[in-house]
Amino acid sequence: MPKKTLKIRPYARLLTMLGEQLIKNEQIALAELIKNAYDADADWVKVSFVDFLEKNNKLVVSDNSKIIIEDNGSGMTLDTIEKSWMNPATPNKKAATGKEKRTPLKNRVIQGEKGIGRFAILKLGRKIAITTRIEDGKDEYIIDYDLSVYDDDFLTIDGKEKELYIDDISINVYSEPATQIVDRVVTLNNQKFTENAKGTRIEISNLKGEWDRKKIEEVSKESQKLQSIFDKIFGKQSVDKFEIGFEINNERVSASDRTIEELSNLLQHNSVLKITEGKYKEKERCFEFYINNNPFKLILEDAAIAGLSIFKEHFVSNDLFNNPIIKNSSCGNFSFNFFIFDFQANKDSIYYLDSKEKELVKEHRIYLYRDKIRVAPYGDPDDDWVGTDKKRALARSGDYLSNDQVVGFVDITKKDNPRLKDKTNREGLIEDGSATKDFIVLLQTFLRYTRLHPYAQYKNQLEQVEQQKMNKLRVVDSKFEVLRNSIGNNTMALQAYNDVVKSYKIEQDFYKKQLDTTTDLAGVGLSVETASHDIMMMLEKGMEAIDNLIKDIDGDILTEKEISEELLKIRGIFSFVDTQMKDIQLLFKSSKQRRRSIRVSDILDKVITIYKRTLQREHIELSVDKKGSPVNAKCTDAILLQLLINLFDNAVYWLSVVNIPIKKICVTLDGENQQLIFSDNGPGIREDDKPYIFEAFYSGKEEGRGLGLYIAKQLLTRLGYSIDLADIPAENILEGANFVVNFIKSDEI
Repeated sequence: MPKKTLKIRPYARLLTMLGEQLIKNEQIALAELIKNAYDADADWVKVSFVDFLEKNNKLVVSDNSKIIIEDNGSGMTLDTIEKSWMNPATPNKKAATGKEKRTPLKNRVIQGEKGIGRFAILKLGRKIAITTRIEDGKDEYIIDYDLSVYDDDFLTIDGKEKELYIDDISINVYSEPATQIVDRVVTLNNQKFTENAKGTRIEISNLKGEWDRKKIEEVSKESQKLQSIFDKIFGKQSVDKFEIGFEINNERVSASDRTIEELSNLLQHNSVLKITEGKYKEKERCFEFYINNNPFKLILEDAAIAGLSIFKEHFVSNDLFNNPIIKNSSCGNFSFNFFIFDFQANKDSIYYLDSKEKELVKEHRIYLYRDKIRVAPYGDPDDDWVGTDKKRALARSGDYLSNDQVVGFVDITKKDNPRLKDKTNREGLIEDGSATKDFIVLLQTFLRYTRLHPYAQYKNQLEQVEQQKMNKLRVVDSKFEVLRNSIGNNTMALQAYNDVVKSYKIEQDFYKKQLDTTTDLAGVGLSVETASHDIMMMLEKGMEAIDNLIKDIDGDILTEKEISEELLKIRGIFSFVDTQMKDIQLLFKSSKQRRRSIRVSDILDKVITIYKRTLQREHIELSVDKKGSPVNAKCTDAILLQLLINLFDNAVYWLSVVNIPIKKICVTLDGENQQLIFSDNGPGIREDDKPYIFEAFYSGKEEGRGLGLYIAKQLLTRLGYSIDLADIPAENILEGANFVVNFIKSDEI
């Protein structure tokens, strides 16, 4: 067979797929036509629903009903109609360099690229008449195409089956003296426009779908979000005004949205955190932003970012020495503003929201704007494009901000973000390639940081305020004294008083013991969890060695000496497990330990054994510096084990997220001052975290419970000892975190 050259020739049914099936709903279809007006440098666009019937206070589509979209844009010449409008996916909207292209008059960044938007008309109706006129043009052109003669799938014409291709469909274009697009005054949303002898008018009839007043009002409301609602909220009225108006049977649909004013008030006065003027700078690899008017800068290498699993899984790989290597993002620079609410705030709090206010907040999410034009459906209440709620579903919900408690916007541009492109169906960004994924992961990372640090600090401050309130209420003892003095020598009253005080003291002691037990158990759980990793690993190796030995014995391939050597190796493995378990048993209250004078270095040796393999795996150098006489503590083994395990665990975690040539942990035992100084050369404690690190449930670690250091401090305080951050140069042994444990009781100083 000789070579044959074939051409792609789409069936006319493709029009249905591009228009009715690709475009999700009428709102998106109208939005595409409105954006066409924007790209044409129009000052206004008007959407009119004409000859709709009113029956029983309901709007009904009739045979004469029409939707008319008109604007005062630049209009189209015959050449534009023939070479652009009639040719979908035309490249004329893209600059030759692939960069942004702007409109000639208003310097707007052109939104449309693919030319698919024109087929949105088919989502609305089957008869289309387009009238267009350029400035100073005497005539207007009419594009007239009636697709109502075809069935929905373009398989029949006038009821007769026919194999139809796209190029079988003819469109009539003609010109005549201007009669529709002429000088006239157009009033939209109480604003008058006079220069209107140019533009485009699209009349759609033989309508598809169903319309009612509520639906039209909702589409009108959503159309007002085409441009940033936040510019309106914060009074940043654009010099380039683009007014959008809707009418039903010559009756104006109100464009004023009181909820915008109400939302503005909530954002400015009821949000817990106002994150403003945020910028992600790709070359500098950092976030810059303000939180409640205070400036912050976060580089990606910062442990508060690099340590987050969301970020690590996507951006971080490890070299041969387990040092993290952070890849560059490819999404480009972007800016952002977020407003964080607390739906659990008490009524007496300035952040309190009533049910109506909560619903208003929940109507808005994180909007995305490209060159100040919205990328739909991002920002809709049922859209979770940043993936916050998905993350909450896979983890503890309290670890993430919920999608509905964050309102805000992200700004991108075609110039800075050429790889972030709209889907053809105009529903969000294309997910192919790494740019969109980079973009979303960076947003997830920033919001995760916000939850772990500034929002957690806010919550912790609330706890402290509540605790202070409780302390003010704890005046029972003083009240008892007042009551005792007022009784005098009344024997019966005095007996009753003594009984009440006795019962109170018994209950107080009971609850104190309960609290102490709970604290002990929580500490045991955290410590066992840490030590169990190596135990489980060794058990697995032991089981594997036994299984291999059984196979080898069955196969008669081992000598008695080799069997003996294998058994000794297995015994060594289980001896390690036995030693580890004996050390862990010391943590349990059931071991009936009594306080005794313990040499701290003995317990330190046990913990070093537990962490030996972890330190090797993470390439961390450990040094122990002993000065003077031994450091002793009068306590139990369990308390020292919990203290040291928590310190090692924190140090290993933070050292794992930094890229430094040599990772170090140094434990200094200072016998002269009876101190233990625990130091590492990791990222250190962030200044904004320092006031909270010993508070319950506050943790800079992503998976941390915020109990380790809190429990350690509580246990030491019970004994009269203390643990604090180093605050003098002599105690800052390494440049990272430095903890000072004092084993001299406060009453002995």
